[in-house]
Amino acid sequence: MAVPAILVTGGAGFIGSHTCKALAASGYLPVTLDNMSRGHREDVRWGPLVDADTRQTAHVAAALRQYRVAAVIHFAAFAYVGESVTRPEDYYDNNVGGTLSLLRACREAKVDKVLFSSSCATYGVPDRVPIAEEAPQRPITPYGRTKLIGEQVLADFAGAYGLRHAILRYFNAAGADPEGDLAERHDPETHLIPRALMAVAGRSPALEILGTDYPTPDGTCIRDYIHVSDLAEGHRLALDHLLRGGPDLALNLGTEQGHSVLDVLRAIRRATGREVPTRLCPRRPGDPPALVADPGRARRVLGFAPRLSDIETMIRHAAPGFGVELCHEEHS
Repeated sequence: MAVPAILVTGGAGFIGSHTCKALAASGYLPVTLDNMSRGHREDVRWGPLVDADTRQTAHVAAALRQYRVAAVIHFAAFAYVGESVTRPEDYYDNNVGGTLSLLRACREAKVDKVLFSSSCATYGVPDRVPIAEEAPQRPITPYGRTKLIGEQVLADFAGAYGLRHAILRYFNAAGADPEGDLAERHDPETHLIPRALMAVAGRSPALEILGTDYPTPDGTCIRDYIHVSDLAEGHRLALDHLLRGGPDLALNLGTEQGHSVLDVLRAIRRATGREVPTRLCPRRPGDPPALVADPGRARRVLGFAPRLSDIETMIRHAAPGFGVELCHEEHS
């Protein structure tokens, strides 16, 4: 019996590469399609690489046919909130244009199942937390708007062409592969935990704390951090659901646990025995005070249950990639 091939756009990126590993472990053949603008070629280890851009419709359609792809997981996108505010044209061109081109290629190649990497940024500033899927989607940044447009395009293609789809809105990806095959790294680096670890290691200047006057208990932003391996498992579960003929989905992937910036820095101090050097800065445009998921629907529909997403585990898994030693008690 042939191994089902899954096209993973952006499969050389952080979440994409971890998902490719999880797919391979579950008996799928992950086929990475990536233009390498922000991915890492050495992280494509569990299947073939198609060096192409999602906006190259003919190249994408050819790959779908060549590998007889059963479904697509669409990660490829620019994903930096602050950058989207200063470079909106690039975000609409790449994120919206790339999604339209990919779906056009799927229609040409008769691939009718797509998992879409969406974001809690589609909710904007929520009325309440934790955030359920029924909450109003009022994005406040170009990045969030491009993700919401992608969701709407999928719904329209479902109505017109019968496209089967799963929309996964996840919160703050963190951590790294527990087996050490893949690190937490981004270019440019904007994620809190790796930036803090780089500051601890002396590989970057003091960590900038972007805002200390939010309406939160300690004045810093609160986020729901989820281990990247748990996110990968969520994609695998959603893929299985679609391939079994399950209905279309729109789900949050998170933990329902919020941590402020200062909470995370205290956890790093406990794990490493070292203070994170910091510098207080003004707020960054587009940052809501708190984003915490209600993942109840994913738990009920998919059996999604994060196993590695406590903040201490995510720090322990990420730290070695930045040359940061852990306290001995963290190894016990």
